[in-house]
Amino acid sequence: MPDAPVPKIVLSPWDGPWPDDDPDANFKREVALYGKLDPLATIGNVSANLDIPVGALCRYVLAKWSSAGAEALLTLGPTALGRLSDSIERAESVGTDAARLAAYEELRAQLSWLNAGFDDPDAYPA
Repeated sequence: MPDAPVPKIVLSPWDGPWPDDDPDANFKREVALYGKLDPLATIGNVSANLDIPVGALCRYVLAKWSSAGAEALLTLGPTALGRLSDSIERAESVGTDAARLAAYEELRAQLSWLNAGFDDPDAYPA
């Protein structure tokens, strides 16, 4: 069986737009924010210091992040944890069942996203 073609990607920044009520607005805001950075500055230094091709390092970073699911987001530390905590704190400050239900929905969506792929047996190679 021949090797699959190696995909080529363009590392282009993106800054939206997205609607104010977009349930994925926080993630999209981060995509726009991190898009202002040049990831190849760091990758290039690692490549030069470890004698590993830039493409191999990019593939490693993307594969590790996308296959790690929750680990990748929890590695972000305060950002991911802060979002989860903020949902609860907002609901408790309001103190109503409606606010708590809204927080539950936010947490459910965030945890669902963190857990994406873990229940799919085809998501990860053996």
